[in-house]
Amino acid sequence: MNIVGEREVLYLKEDLISYECDGYTMTKGMPKAVVFVKNTEHVSQVVRCLNRERIPYIARGAGTGLSGGATPLGGEVIISLVRMKRMLHLDLDNRKAVIEPGFVNLKLTQSISDKGYYYAPDPSSQYACTIGGNVAENSGGAHCLKYGVTTNHILGLEIVLPNGEVVEIGEDGIPDQPGYDLLGLLTGSEGTLGIVTKITVKVLKNPEGKKTVLAYYDDINDASQAVSEIIAAGIIPAALEMMDSIAIEGVESAAYPVGHPLDIAAFLLIEVDGIAAGIDDQIDEILTVCKHNNVREVKVAKDEAERGLWWANRKMGFGAMGAISPDYLVQDGVIPRTRLPEVLIRIAEISKKYDLRIANIFHAGDGNLHPLILFDARIPGESERAAKAGSECLKVCADVGGSITGEHGVGIEKSAEMRFIFSDEEMAAQTNIRAVFNPDDLLNPGKLFPQPGRCVEVKQG
Repeated sequence: MNIVGEREVLYLKEDLISYECDGYTMTKGMPKAVVFVKNTEHVSQVVRCLNRERIPYIARGAGTGLSGGATPLGGEVIISLVRMKRMLHLDLDNRKAVIEPGFVNLKLTQSISDKGYYYAPDPSSQYACTIGGNVAENSGGAHCLKYGVTTNHILGLEIVLPNGEVVEIGEDGIPDQPGYDLLGLLTGSEGTLGIVTKITVKVLKNPEGKKTVLAYYDDINDASQAVSEIIAAGIIPAALEMMDSIAIEGVESAAYPVGHPLDIAAFLLIEVDGIAAGIDDQIDEILTVCKHNNVREVKVAKDEAERGLWWANRKMGFGAMGAISPDYLVQDGVIPRTRLPEVLIRIAEISKKYDLRIANIFHAGDGNLHPLILFDARIPGESERAAKAGSECLKVCADVGGSITGEHGVGIEKSAEMRFIFSDEEMAAQTNIRAVFNPDDLLNPGKLFPQPGRCVEVKQG
């Protein structure tokens, strides 16, 4: 308390209960305390103190993570970074900004949009999630098909290592220094190698032109084929999203309804941007592909207001599941685009096997699937069935040559599923790297890799 002051430390149970999990609610644990830090020196001193006392700890941002990465499993102290939320430097000439980890993703774009710039990574939770958390999970978003995920937009990091030492990586905002790719290693390490305290990011010039297409399909295989043909035609949309009928039922029952027909199998939301002179030609080609694949209806947003409504509807996809189900578990697998019809059939079979509805919302352009398993935790056994269904969905992704996560991270949720894609030798190599940075495993212990056993609470209602 001498480091940050008594008012910046929570330790009573009624205060700590809000920190027992992040956006992944099926596993919970109570932290020993929560410490609010305001600067890098605070983080360094708190880490040194906890190391001295051999107390494990976790860095936490807004708590929007979806894999349990910020969930305390064994009474860890949470170091909250939400008050480190300043923009420290803006250099539009060199198209970069320096921000603290608690800076909210969408706020960055909002703060520079009037100058003609924006920040590209756009997770669905961008109105609340922090960029520090985005770095931890290597978050993506709808527009990562063209612009890449968080790691493609990081130029430099300031990190507090688990021994309390402060280091800077990416000298002068130049990420590709000779030697090891430490920026690439740390981005997506889920808070197990160090605590990010400063981030240098790329900002991009607003595109000259932008148009958005909405296409309705009666057969999800036709929609899937259209996705492949758009990419095969040499068009790389800024975004290429798909929702199935159950997901559509959810978004039309929640905020920002568009009026999507409820009897369709799926819709595609396609956006192209770039030099204004070429936008119409790309749109014409996309419309041709959609019509070639038996589209029921396809339309182009008539103005920015309509485009904004379509995207607000899509961004509400996960949260909207609460309108049609008491609980849901969202997964995050990746597959080759060409295997999409096959994988969706297998997910439907899993849905029948466990007698649970599964909605599908995904970044179709880059094969990042988000099956949402709908369940009711108040019914005995449904939570366990949902977890098994989710694991089987990830196994399907691995079996077709994909991955168990594209942007949500592994955390607690998928640690056992790491065996689907990595051998024991490969995981040993990864844990050896973690041991170099985090030799005593005090920083975010129990995450990422399969554990021999742990005491956790599985939500029952």
